[in-house]
Amino acid sequence: QVQLVESGGGLVQAGGSLRLVCAASRNIFAIDSMAWYRQAPGKQRELAATITTRDTTHYADSVKGRFTIFGDIAKNTVYLEMNNLKPDDTAVYYCNALNRWGTNYWGQGTQVTVSS
Repeated sequence: QVQLVESGGGLVQAGGSLRLVCAASRNIFAIDSMAWYRQAPGKQRELAATITTRDTTHYADSVKGRFTIFGDIAKNTVYLEMNNLKPDDTAVYYCNALNRWGTNYWGQGTQVTVSS
Protein backbone atom coordinates (compact mmCIF):
# COMPACT_ATOMS: atom_id res chain seq x y z
CA GLN A 1 0.00 0.00 0.00
CA VAL A 2 1.31 3.41 -0.96
CA GLN A 3 2.03 5.76 1.89
CA LEU A 4 2.89 9.42 2.00
CA VAL A 5 5.49 10.19 4.62
CA GLU A 6 5.81 13.67 6.11
CA SER A 7 8.74 15.09 8.04
CA GLY A 8 10.07 18.44 9.19
CA GLY A 9 7.55 19.38 11.83
CA GLY A 10 8.54 20.59 15.27
CA LEU A 11 8.42 23.35 17.82
CA VAL A 12 9.32 26.87 16.76
CA GLN A 13 8.90 30.36 18.15
CA ALA A 14 6.58 32.86 16.54
CA GLY A 15 8.29 34.49 13.59
CA GLY A 16 10.37 31.40 12.90
CA SER A 17 10.46 29.08 9.92
CA LEU A 18 10.05 25.40 9.14
CA ARG A 19 10.19 23.30 5.99
CA LEU A 20 7.93 20.28 5.69
CA VAL A 21 8.76 17.42 3.35
CA CYS A 22 6.46 14.81 1.87
CA ALA A 23 7.49 11.80 -0.17
CA ALA A 24 5.67 8.68 -1.33
CA SER A 25 6.84 5.26 -0.15
CA ARG A 26 6.57 4.12 -3.76
CA ASN A 27 5.53 5.72 -7.00
CA ILE A 28 1.93 6.89 -7.31
CA PHE A 29 0.77 6.77 -10.92
CA ALA A 30 -0.93 9.73 -12.60
CA ILE A 31 -0.98 12.27 -9.81
CA ASP A 32 -2.77 15.48 -10.77
CA SER A 33 -1.94 17.50 -7.67
CA MET A 34 -0.36 17.39 -4.26
CA ALA A 35 -1.30 19.47 -1.27
CA TRP A 36 -0.76 20.27 2.37
CA TYR A 37 -3.71 20.29 4.72
CA ARG A 38 -3.69 21.12 8.39
CA GLN A 39 -5.89 20.40 11.38
CA ALA A 40 -5.74 22.42 14.56
CA PRO A 41 -7.09 21.01 17.84
CA GLY A 42 -10.89 21.08 17.87
CA LYS A 43 -11.10 22.28 14.26
CA GLN A 44 -11.80 20.71 10.92
CA ARG A 45 -9.02 19.84 8.51
CA GLU A 46 -8.40 22.69 6.09
CA LEU A 47 -6.43 23.15 2.90
CA ALA A 48 -3.25 25.18 3.34
CA ALA A 49 -1.65 24.95 -0.10
CA THR A 50 -1.80 22.92 -3.27
CA ILE A 51 0.30 22.47 -6.40
CA THR A 52 -0.59 20.88 -9.73
CA THR A 53 1.45 19.10 -12.36
CA ARG A 54 1.65 22.43 -14.20
CA ASP A 55 3.13 24.06 -11.08
CA THR A 56 -0.04 26.04 -10.51
CA THR A 57 -0.27 26.84 -6.81
CA HIS A 58 -3.11 27.88 -4.55
CA TYR A 59 -2.96 29.08 -0.96
CA ALA A 60 -5.42 29.62 1.83
CA ASP A 61 -5.75 33.31 2.64
CA SER A 62 -4.40 32.66 6.12
CA VAL A 63 -1.02 31.49 4.81
CA LYS A 64 -0.68 33.51 1.61
CA GLY A 65 2.59 35.43 1.50
CA ARG A 66 4.13 33.32 4.28
CA PHE A 67 3.99 29.73 2.97
CA THR A 68 5.40 28.38 -0.28
CA ILE A 69 4.57 25.00 -1.77
CA PHE A 70 6.94 23.47 -4.29
CA GLY A 71 8.19 20.10 -5.39
CA ASP A 72 8.31 17.50 -8.13
CA ILE A 73 4.97 15.78 -8.56
CA ALA A 74 6.43 13.33 -11.05
CA LYS A 75 8.70 12.16 -8.24
CA ASN A 76 5.83 12.29 -5.74
CA THR A 77 7.68 14.80 -3.58
CA VAL A 78 6.36 18.08 -2.24
CA TYR A 79 7.63 20.65 0.24
CA LEU A 80 6.04 23.38 2.30
CA GLU A 81 8.26 26.29 3.26
CA MET A 82 6.67 28.13 6.19
CA ASN A 83 7.97 31.54 7.20
CA ASN A 84 6.88 34.10 9.77
CA LEU A 85 5.01 31.40 11.65
CA LYS A 86 2.24 32.39 14.03
CA PRO A 87 0.69 30.56 16.99
CA ASP A 88 -2.45 30.10 14.87
CA ASP A 89 -0.39 27.94 12.52
CA THR A 90 -0.13 25.30 15.23
CA ALA A 91 -1.66 22.12 13.80
CA VAL A 92 -1.00 18.67 12.46
CA TYR A 93 0.03 19.05 8.83
CA TYR A 94 -0.99 16.35 6.38
CA CYS A 95 0.34 15.66 2.91
CA ASN A 96 -2.17 14.72 0.21
CA ALA A 97 -1.92 13.42 -3.34
CA LEU A 98 -4.83 13.22 -5.78
CA ASN A 99 -4.67 11.12 -8.92
CA ARG A 100 -6.59 11.59 -12.15
CA TRP A 101 -9.22 9.06 -11.09
CA GLY A 102 -10.07 10.94 -7.91
CA THR A 103 -8.22 8.71 -5.48
CA ASN A 104 -6.79 10.54 -2.49
CA TYR A 105 -3.64 9.45 -0.68
CA TRP A 106 -2.81 10.78 2.79
CA GLY A 107 0.14 10.83 5.12
CA GLN A 108 0.05 10.27 8.87
CA GLY A 109 0.72 13.92 9.63
CA THR A 110 3.48 15.91 11.26
CA GLN A 111 2.98 18.20 14.23
CA VAL A 112 3.85 21.88 13.97
CA THR A 113 3.75 23.88 17.19
CA VAL A 114 4.37 27.63 17.23
CA SER A 115 4.95 29.23 20.61
CA SER A 116 4.19 32.87 21.30
